[in-house]
Order: sequence, then structure tokens, then C-alpha cells
Amino acid sequence: MKSTNTINSYHAHAYYSDTTIEEAKTLVHLAKEKFDVEIGRFHEKPVGPHPEWSCQITVPPEKFSSLIPWLALNRGNINFFIHPETGNDLIDHTEHIMWLGKSFELNIDMFKK
Repeated sequence: MKSTNTINSYHAHAYYSDTTIEEAKTLVHLAKEKFDVEIGRFHEKPVGPHPEWSCQITVPPEKFSSLIPWLALNRGNINFFIHPETGNDLIDHTEHIMWLGKSFELNIDMFKK
């Protein structure tokens, strides 16, 4: 089993739908501008373990304490799945997780070996 002693970064996955995608885009782009973080593509279908449409924000550890509280207070109708990146995908997506808003069941079969 891979070590989970070091957090390389965090991923904050914005979850949205066809009715909230514009709100998600506005929020994610504002987070990028305000916190200078990397954002991924806006998927309009479930991708990987994510059961909803999503976009990933990569959060360096030193920005976690400012960005995540900001998302909590400004997320509106957008739900967030947040997890660290330690190198152990299964544990990172099951045991080391947090949610802002509604939680969803992930498809973690891809991480089981």
C-alpha cells in the first residue's frame, strides 16, 4: 500500500448539472483568479469516479486554509468533493474526503486492485 504521509495537493471537484453549469464556471474561474490555482476542464458527463458533471480545482497545501473556507461560504448551488493527493487514490477518495454541500456516492471500482 502506498504511503499517505505527504499531501502533495488537494483536489476540489465542483459538481454541477445542466442547470448550474454557468454558476459553476463563474465560481471556479473566480477561484482561479482570486487564489491563482489550476483548474481543469468542465465535464458535461460523469468522468472517472465522479457521478456528476465536474471540474477539478488543484489546490496547493499552502492555499487550502484560504480557498476551502472561501468555497464553503461562496459555493451557492455548487457541491464540492474535496480530497488530498497522497499517491494512494483509493484512500484519498474514500477515507480522506470532505464535502461542501450535498455528498454523492463515488464509483471507486477503478481504484480497487
